[in-house]
Amino acid sequence: MFPYIKLYFEMGLYKDADLLNLKKGGLLSDDEYNQLVGNATTTDTNKATKN
Repeated sequence: MFPYIKLYFEMGLYKDADLLNLKKGGLLSDDEYNQLVGNATTTDTNKATKN
């Protein structure tokens, strides 16, 4: 399930709040959640420096 959640998050279909709900529902582990949220912060920073 994680690959699909990751893909949807990277496409912008899932937001941080959605990931938190998936974590609370047991579809994401703490490690998976932190991996995605950490990637979002890094990606946002990289996008800001490229613009």
